[in-house]
Amino acid sequence: MATTNRQATTLALAHALSAAERGLAVLPLSRTKLPALRSPHRDDADPVGRPCHGECGRFGHGVYDASTDPARIRELFAAAPWATGYGIACGLPPHHLIGIDLDVKTGTDSSAALRELALRHLFTIPPTVVVVTPSGGRHLWLSGPPDVVVPNSAGRLAPGIDIRGAGGYLVGPGSRTDHGAYAAAPGTAHLPPAACPSALLRLLLPPPRAPHPEHHSAPPSMNGHGQGLVQFVLAAHEGQRNTRLFWAACRAYEDGIGPALVEPLVDAALNTGLSEREARATITSAARMTGHRP
Repeated sequence: MATTNRQATTLALAHALSAAERGLAVLPLSRTKLPALRSPHRDDADPVGRPCHGECGRFGHGVYDASTDPARIRELFAAAPWATGYGIACGLPPHHLIGIDLDVKTGTDSSAALRELALRHLFTIPPTVVVVTPSGGRHLWLSGPPDVVVPNSAGRLAPGIDIRGAGGYLVGPGSRTDHGAYAAAPGTAHLPPAACPSALLRLLLPPPRAPHPEHHSAPPSMNGHGQGLVQFVLAAHEGQRNTRLFWAACRAYEDGIGPALVEPLVDAALNTGLSEREARATITSAARMTGHRP
């Protein structure tokens, strides 16, 4: 049994190193698909301050352990000799990976649900990496823009469709779990993650919430819809500023008021703490995503 586990760990490490060569940050996983290394802070009696994301220098911080450095990856697997798989961190450069998890265990046809969404919102999933799960489900790998944060979600897009975004991870092909092995679908293993279609990307972003009252206001010459988009950006908190700005800019360009709203959106983004460079880059990305010239 120990020999079998060593072989599985060796194989998982080899696959993980191969993924890292493609720019994918990886971490060791146990047979349960969870990070193989437990938190070094699990016995802390009175944790204070912000949660540690690896600043302490020790392993055991989940997806924050993920790396593309071969030496660090070998150290991670050496610290977890029981690991039989590896995870691929989403949302990190250079690919800013987004995982579309099509589940088959919920009793719903998630593939049909995705096709229906594609027809309704006029997008096509381009050729990309597809990983087949032990249950017969599929993971589609897509690449997102660098200035947009796609959150994790379960069933929000459609029943049976989970999204792996920033802070999440995908089980890498070649991993072995209690339920079987993960493998790349034939002909897809060497494809790069395809760019996420802009219409699908907008569906993956958080839905807008009713704007909170703010002391800042939009210019009086702006129509009500434009004011609402500016207020939506002003209501952003840290961690959602780029996402809200990108969503608002997309809506503005789709509705034909993008150019007129650039400066008010930049001003709103500055009020939330973004730099002017970040704000303009995000708005430019939204213009391109919606087929407009920045």
